[in-house]
Amino acid sequence: MNHQRATPTVAQVALIGLFVTALVTAQVTASKILAFSLPFSLPIIGAELALPGAALAYAVTFLASDCYAELYGRKATQIVVNVGFALNFVVLALVWSTIAAPAADPAVAAEFATVLGASTNVVLGSLLAYVVSQNWDVIVFHRIRAHTGREKLWLRNIASTASSQAIDTVIFVSMAFAIAPAILGIGTVSGGSALFALIVGQYLLKLLIAVLDTPVVYAVVSIVRSRNGDGTVETPS
Repeated sequence: MNHQRATPTVAQVALIGLFVTALVTAQVTASKILAFSLPFSLPIIGAELALPGAALAYAVTFLASDCYAELYGRKATQIVVNVGFALNFVVLALVWSTIAAPAADPAVAAEFATVLGASTNVVLGSLLAYVVSQNWDVIVFHRIRAHTGREKLWLRNIASTASSQAIDTVIFVSMAFAIAPAILGIGTVSGGSALFALIVGQYLLKLLIAVLDTPVVYAVVSIVRSRNGDGTVETPS
């Protein structure tokens, strides 16, 4: 009996590992807001770009999922995305249980909670944004692939990531900084102009990353396809 299909390839494990690693990193760094000064001023956001610390790590999840979608198909990628969503709760449970556990040094425990204890608002926003945007990314990627075949990978990568990142940014910012604070009474409800500036700033960076990671997607897909003899099986369904 041939068990080749039941054995995961190095490429599959590496891409899933990259996806999960970036996802966990994004979860534990989401609560830190970064601010970058720009050498020029842009409409709405001005001369400062504000975004969550998870922006880069989260962008890597889309790179990994697009590579996986191109090589192994829609169904396999949606399994990875949705299992990743479930594993978010495992990460949060482990972090929160560690924060709640008795500590030998209260000062260290307080610092630990400050660094890793993401706020409830941020957690709700990131989880909702993740499950919607990642599944959208897979759907758009394969809708375009159905019309282009193997050609125009650049179009699939940029269009799926750009649209899904827009959805992710709007959901995350709205939930974390407006809807959740208003409903739960935790934190400060941000006004419309502040929300819009945060959405625009984050999306500009994410869009830039979507364009810049296209050569990386091409390189990964090309390398894996060139090594099909090692047991990699492409299933574009």
